[in-house]
Amino acid sequence: MRKVGRAIADFKMIRDGDRILLGVSGGKDSLTLLQVLSHLQRYAPVEFELGVITVDPEIEGFDPAPLKAYYEALGVSWVYAEQPIMEEARENMSGDSFCAYCARMKRGIMYSTCRNQGYNVLALAQHLDDLAESLMMSLFHGGQMRTMKAHYVNDAGDIRIIRPLVYCRETQTGEFAVKAGLPIIPDSCPACFTKPTQRAYMKQLLAREERSNSHLFANMLHAMKPMMDEAPP
Repeated sequence: MRKVGRAIADFKMIRDGDRILLGVSGGKDSLTLLQVLSHLQRYAPVEFELGVITVDPEIEGFDPAPLKAYYEALGVSWVYAEQPIMEEARENMSGDSFCAYCARMKRGIMYSTCRNQGYNVLALAQHLDDLAESLMMSLFHGGQMRTMKAHYVNDAGDIRIIRPLVYCRETQTGEFAVKAGLPIIPDSCPACFTKPTQRAYMKQLLAREERSNSHLFANMLHAMKPMMDEAPP
């Protein structure tokens, strides 16, 4: 709660009257963020609305039933969008990884939902580990100093994107999700079971380095912070 609250304050993520749509995949990170934002909605001094969206790519084995019941128990408004992304990828993908294609399609669905239902903010659940891995991938393979943004505006200029977990570690969301008994949906995407990805390699590299440098992620956060905010004042 403290780290999310500090990130929201540092990057001015949530403003009075915001209508926030949270993308929930059913994994530990997005379900943890849903719990935190639901709490903040009740107790934070800023008033905002919160809705959730789950995009079902219609991959065999993905069972969203626990999510639907969980949303209803929380009393949060939700959108469940189905699209055969795997089948579409086989027909339309050219020179792109399935993960990149799927992410792009899901983001388009979430943007459309924001516009159609009047949400001005899209919340995503990437954490500090994700940002550090993205920085390393950008340096190693792109020759650039770039990472995910904590707060920015989309290209069309009509939706702000926020990542309130940018100060949180993946171990924290994992421990919280287990202790809170959150209804985690197992990842059934076949693309996740292929040969190790660049991101998986960077995760392992950073884990090795952290064993000998306990300040590794704090130092990386300090270095990344100037490039994490592109939101209007």
